Formats: sequence, structure tokens, C-alpha cells
Amino acid sequence: MKKTVLVSGGAGFIGSHVTVELCQAGYDVVIADNMSNCDETNYKGVCAILGRQLPFEKVDFCDVAATKALFAKYHIDALIHFAAFKAVGESVEQPLMYYKNNLDSFLNVLEEARIHGANVLFSSSATVYGEPDQTPVTETSPRKPATSPYGNTKQICEDFLRDCVQAYGMHGIALRYFNPIGAHPSALIGELPRGIPNNLVPFITQTAIGKRECLNIFGDDYPTPDGTCLRDYIDITDLAKAHVCAVTRMLEGKMDEPYEIFNVGTGRPVSVLELVNSFERVNGIKLNYRIAPRRPGDVTAVWADPTLARKKLGWKAVRSVDETLASAWAWEKRLAEAAK
Repeated sequence: MKKTVLVSGGAGFIGSHVTVELCQAGYDVVIADNMSNCDETNYKGVCAILGRQLPFEKVDFCDVAATKALFAKYHIDALIHFAAFKAVGESVEQPLMYYKNNLDSFLNVLEEARIHGANVLFSSSATVYGEPDQTPVTETSPRKPATSPYGNTKQICEDFLRDCVQAYGMHGIALRYFNPIGAHPSALIGELPRGIPNNLVPFITQTAIGKRECLNIFGDDYPTPDGTCLRDYIDITDLAKAHVCAVTRMLEGKMDEPYEIFNVGTGRPVSVLELVNSFERVNGIKLNYRIAPRRPGDVTAVWADPTLARKKLGWKAVRSVDETLASAWAWEKRLAEAAK
């Protein structure tokens, strides 16, 4: 029988791309989302890519009864949990909102996964490393104090999963990913922020298309080669494929330990200014940008050592930054065309 994967937050940026890859790898997928941070665009795009409708459930995972009902309705073999608020700056301004949503929702799905025997894949983040002592970071690098409530929720949820695996005989994997960017090669799904984007690439593409007057680069006085922050930008499709590898590892009983952690990144640091310049070069567009003050919660430099994921998951990033930035621009243009 085909295995069924529940993708919570599956109508969002990362969840939609993961859903496509899971389906193309032969899994049945149930998408669940409360639609608080997205609309139906990516869900419709997923169905268009696959040529069929997928089960969709509008569920708020902070709602205990609704979460229970969802797990009772479907036989869930594995859960991938994306349902969380994710803006670093917003989390600094509204920590209680982030702690309540991100922690309560994960506790509720963990309880149902325990009851129903489902494997759990948690969407973690490089923010758990805080301001690292050394780069690149490995899975054994210390988790430093989080620089934002968002990062802290990722650390706490990792601890939730680790402790539940130990106590209840569950199996879980935390994928710590770095900076997902780009869009599906079809340009049918991509990043679609509500309001002013918190992430760099949608702000770049919205500035290029004319939605935003000017792109802010937050700080040029960091101790880096060009003064802007260094990040590990990973193509969204590459990232999605890592989730398929991790789910398969769990469901086929190939884990070395009941709880595992993997970095998902390219291992190549790219500065904010480098990324902006690359977008201009690849797409033949001159961006209007300015240097703005540093943003609260941003770390100076962090990028992955992805060796463990390559060895254990059989996964590595393959798409170039140029390909990824071209896909992001194709997605933005398609959105503009659809809005006419």
C-alpha cells in the first residue's frame, strides 16, 4: 500500500513544493493548513503540476479537537510539520503570538502522532545555531542562544520531538534548513508573502516588478567581506527533495537512531549584496536598493556543512543560485500576469 504523508502548512511556500516532490515520489499526501499566511494560489498550483486534486483540510493545529479529528479521518504514516509563524522580525515584536502558535500547534500534532503511531519530520531552521562560533555549522555545533523568539521556538520544538521520541518509542527527524529561495521550475508555485515580504528574494522580485519602490539591505557594517550578512541560500526544489529522502528513511526503517538531525543547505556562503548583484546579472534588471540599519534578530554569518545529509540521506543541493534566481523572477512575472 502507498504510504500517506500529512503536510501541515502544506499550502505555504515550502509545504507546497514538498507536496509536489512527495507525490512524484509515489506518496499519498494530505494537505492541511489554516490559511492564515497564504491563499489558495499554491494549492491550485500543486494540483496543476500533478494534474489532479489532492485532499485539502482547513485545520488550525492549535485547535486540539480539529487536530484529533484530522488524524481520525486519515491513516497517517508520517507527518511533516510546517504550520508555524516564521518572520524573525515579527517574532521580536510579538513573542507571545509566536510562542503560542508555534509551540501549541506542534504539541498537538505530536500528541496525535504518538497515539496513531505516525513518524514525525519537523521543519527546523539554521536559526537554532544562533550566532555560531565557527562556520560552517555541523549538526554537532552548539545550539547558541536564539537571537529571536522565532529561533527559540525552533529550538524548543526540536526538544519536544527529541523527548517524545525517547519517551514514547516514536521516530523523528529534524531538518535544519538554511535560506530557501526560488520557485518551482513550472512557475506554478512559489513564495507568496502577504503584505511586505520578510524574506530577501520576494522583496527583490517585488522591487524588480514595481510592487516595491526600493529594496532595503539591512546593514553593510557586518564583519564580512562586503559588510552584508552571509547566508546559505538553497533552492526550494532541492530543499523539498531532502524531505522526501528523510521521510523515506523513516518509513523504510533505515534510521541509525530514533531521533536524527540533518542540516539542509548548499555549504556555500553568499552575501546579501552578492545575491542582489546575481539577480541583476541573471535577469538583466537593475534594482533600486539602499542600505538600511541592521535588523533585530539577524545573525552575521551562518552556512551549512551538509556532509551528513549527503552521506545518510543520499541528498545534496544541485541547482545553482543563478537557476534559482531565474525561477524566482519567472514566478513573480507569472503572478503579475495573472493579476492583470
